[in-house]
Amino acid sequence: MKKRKQNIVVIGGGTGLSTMLRGLKNYPFNITAIVTVADDGGSSGRLRDDYDIPPPGDIRNVIAALSDTEPLVEQMFQYRFSQSVDLGGHSLGNLMLTALTDITGDFSHAIAEMSKVLKVHGKVIPAANKKITLHAELVDGTIIEGESKIPSSPSPIKRVYLVPNNVKPLPEAIRAIENADFILVGPGSLYTSIIPNLLVKEIGKALIHAKAKRIYICNLMTQKGETIHYRATDHVQAIYDHVGMPCLDAILVNNIELPIPIKENYKEENAEPVKFDIEKLKNMGLEVIQKEIATIHTGVVRHEAGKIAKWLYDYASNVKS
Repeated sequence: MKKRKQNIVVIGGGTGLSTMLRGLKNYPFNITAIVTVADDGGSSGRLRDDYDIPPPGDIRNVIAALSDTEPLVEQMFQYRFSQSVDLGGHSLGNLMLTALTDITGDFSHAIAEMSKVLKVHGKVIPAANKKITLHAELVDGTIIEGESKIPSSPSPIKRVYLVPNNVKPLPEAIRAIENADFILVGPGSLYTSIIPNLLVKEIGKALIHAKAKRIYICNLMTQKGETIHYRATDHVQAIYDHVGMPCLDAILVNNIELPIPIKENYKEENAEPVKFDIEKLKNMGLEVIQKEIATIHTGVVRHEAGKIAKWLYDYASNVKS
């Protein structure tokens, strides 16, 4: 009998999510990506405000990552106009998603249609189907409005929240979480790419009650304005604090020490490798999985998509769903 493909839900946003999906699509998984729509900067932010729609940028990157089309077509979809005053900064994919939303009257329908055109492996679902704004309350009491402004916050983040705070998820997002065998949270900017998805209350609640194995793909480096000096446990605790209770079963961490020159590079931007406090993670009830999952390219540390995908395939094959 042919073995059932396992259902993988990935929750996140930013480059971390799209990078990882490029690896996962090469394995026999049913993939659903639940993608943040909290972005308000650049091309996405302008289209968001002009058309009163969720920002298309992170969605566009995920569609491109999961697409199975000619490289030239993907390149065209990702093409960013730079010579025009009116089009300056916009990518063709953002404009296409905006046009489809305007034509169909529904952002999620536009995503589904664009996914067909680009032969996407799996489903791409926005965390919310309407415009939302991310706010941050800092430790010093300051309130910052807008995702793009949060990373330059002068004081540590106390919490982030959505306005409106009663936004509803798409039913498909909840169904995907309920039917998942594995749920991957991250990698990505903790407060601006990962947690905003979980602040959509029904998504956070579904994650808490999910039958799936829930795995956090821990960031490799701390991030200026968001997670300075954060250890792995601090990342996990921030997720728990925003969701309201523990909602993870395991954490995947990098087990290779980064070269000193790379650490020096990051010092200039006030970032450092995330310290993996293994015993404390275990004390939180987490299974700690240590693997070589980092790659260094032109002085920048990134998750190695192929290695994570191969690890998950092997792991999933050995775990009874």
